Amino acid sequence: MAVQLDAAVEKTAPRTGKGGAPPARGTVGRRTARRTPYLLLLPALLATAVFLGWPLVRNLLLSFQNLNMKELIQHLTDWRGTGNYQEVLGSEQFWRVTGRTVVFTAVNVVLIMVLGVLIGLLLARLGKKMRLTLSLALVLAWAMPVVAATTVFQWLFDSRYGVVNWLLDKLGRHSMAHYDWVGTQLSTFFVITVLIVWQSLPFVALNLYAATTTIPRELYEAARMDGAGTWKVFTSVTFPFLKPFFLATTFLEIIWVFKAFPQIFAINQGGPDRLTETLPIYAFTEGVGNLHFGMGAAISLLTIAVLLVMTAHYLRLTLKQEQQEENEL
Repeated sequence: MAVQLDAAVEKTAPRTGKGGAPPARGTVGRRTARRTPYLLLLPALLATAVFLGWPLVRNLLLSFQNLNMKELIQHLTDWRGTGNYQEVLGSEQFWRVTGRTVVFTAVNVVLIMVLGVLIGLLLARLGKKMRLTLSLALVLAWAMPVVAATTVFQWLFDSRYGVVNWLLDKLGRHSMAHYDWVGTQLSTFFVITVLIVWQSLPFVALNLYAATTTIPRELYEAARMDGAGTWKVFTSVTFPFLKPFFLATTFLEIIWVFKAFPQIFAINQGGPDRLTETLPIYAFTEGVGNLHFGMGAAISLLTIAVLLVMTAHYLRLTLKQEQQEENEL
């Protein structure tokens, strides 16, 4: 039997004589297969380089210039070196805005993740019709354009004709009948937070529900047979299984909230008295509003630097988790 198998392998094996044609074709095929992914990525990389890379380079050059209206009109290039960065980093306003942005981002992301997880788990428990209805409502909220949603919230919280003030007045809170929601820092941030959380919940909830469908039902049954309650099932089955989802979604929400611009600007343009400015609003106000384009470019690049630090921290957590999973295996 062994002799017959050897003979069969000998007949079917490709010849590697002096011609070497079959191995040559195999080598070319392997090279082509290795190059194919890069060739497919090339159009996207070129588009990224043109539409994102070149503006980023131009922004970097502007950050080293003293570019105001005078320089724009006279087409002058006044190089300032690192003067813009030194002025920004030495400004108390920049550090106040940075701290405010971090706190604002943290509050919004915590609310988004907690409420999104609860709604996602609710979707997993609902019946087919109710799940479809709630999913449709979430999709409609998610599909609404940012500016349109912001305009709706401006109407809802309007001091004279807003539905929120009218409802609070009907419920007995007569002092809220003409309350100005954008008159103070906290109330303005409250409106912006409600808006951003409302826009972000569908993404987290629907993704979490889709992820829960991949968890084997046998794990839940085994946990309940062991006497585990709802919280124990979540911590021992659901959360460990969906931990990569939580990390990735939290990271995406941090970026999305951190760079939020239209919601904050449309509600009150960073007011009152610039007390609700975050870093994107601060860069726009200094660059376009005050016509200090070099200063605005420097602030925007510092904002990108903060996001890169967050990205590096996320990648470190991801690699650490992968190493732990490999060690467990």
